[in-house]
Amino acid sequence: MIWLRILICSACLALAAFAQTATSDDHLYDQVRIKLAQDIQVNGGAIEVRVKDAVVTLIGKIRTEKAKSKAEKIAGKVKGVKKVVNELVVDPNAP
Repeated sequence: MIWLRILICSACLALAAFAQTATSDDHLYDQVRIKLAQDIQVNGGAIEVRVKDAVVTLIGKIRTEKAKSKAEKIAGKVKGVKKVVNELVVDPNAP
């Protein structure tokens, strides 16, 4: 009976750890989106953000090289982000 309790507790702890990682990525996604949208130069509405294991990937088109660099810096400053992969493409006609 004790072993069953230990097994159940272990399973619950494993599920909680997994859920915390997923929630953390969701939280990072939200925070990065908010920060990008708040910046006038970046105007992050057209930037796709993906987060996996606290690694943020930025995808899409952006108007200037300066805005591309700033978007990466903004995402990197969000607490909990481990790394930023910047796949943004500079296009002067971007929204």
